[in-house]
Amino acid sequence: MSDPHVLGEGLAPTPFTADEIRAGCPDGHWLLVRTERAGVETFHRNGFEEGDEAGCTLTSVETDASGRPTWDVSRQRATWLDLQAHAAFPAERTTVAPERIRLAFGERECLRYEVTGDGGTTTFWFALDHPGMPVRRGSGDGVAEVVALAGA
Repeated sequence: MSDPHVLGEGLAPTPFTADEIRAGCPDGHWLLVRTERAGVETFHRNGFEEGDEAGCTLTSVETDASGRPTWDVSRQRATWLDLQAHAAFPAERTTVAPERIRLAFGERECLRYEVTGDGGTTTFWFALDHPGMPVRRGSGDGVAEVVALAGA
């Protein structure tokens, strides 16, 4: 494949390449995510540590609404390509369109990915100025949205 956004035949282009994710997620970068599911609101913080050319250590911890940890931090090594592959969806089930959305940390120009599967449709919004994970994800079971970020 000549396009670094396309990871394989039959896959839609990803919003960011592995190199763009690496540049956008330096050591110390973190995102506070609010999840609402079945009327219950929870928070967790995702972070990036020990980044190098190949990948980084991802951190994740449950938090209160202010981002203060309420549980132990988990750590897992991932390659930048692994992170890019999280957004490699089947082309025939994926619709991509630009959309401007309002978030807790301001309005952002995004690419909206609507992915249809056996369980329904899941929608992901990837902020163009923030390479990495989606800033919002919605499906029939709830919504997860980045409410704060720092370090990028």
